[in-house]
Amino acid sequence: MAFNAAEYLPILLFLGVALSLSASFVFLPMIIAKLTGAENPYPDKLAEYECGFPAFEDPRSQFDVRFYLVAILFIIFDLEAAFLFPWAVSLGAIGVAGWAAMMIFLAELTLGFIYAWKKGALEWE
Repeated sequence: MAFNAAEYLPILLFLGVALSLSASFVFLPMIIAKLTGAENPYPDKLAEYECGFPAFEDPRSQFDVRFYLVAILFIIFDLEAAFLFPWAVSLGAIGVAGWAAMMIFLAELTLGFIYAWKKGALEWE
């Protein structure tokens, strides 16, 4: 089994293209910013443009825990909806067992939703 460098040519070409593209994506915007003057900030560039008024507290302040609870609940129920589409498409193939498994899954999620609601996780003061 002799070493044949020609067998590694496609890998080296792929590596060269990947490195050149990644380097161009990193350095080309920096060069264009220098040439166009985009890196010279002045007060109008640094002004607030999203909400229209200056921030009234430190942006690194802690969020309320309820924000995270609502976000987690949103992700859970969003994933539930994502699981329902492939299940509905393949319902004919998976039969009664697949239908029963999904009903158990939906019942568990409903119980979790009721629990979160009763504990006040969805209340916002």
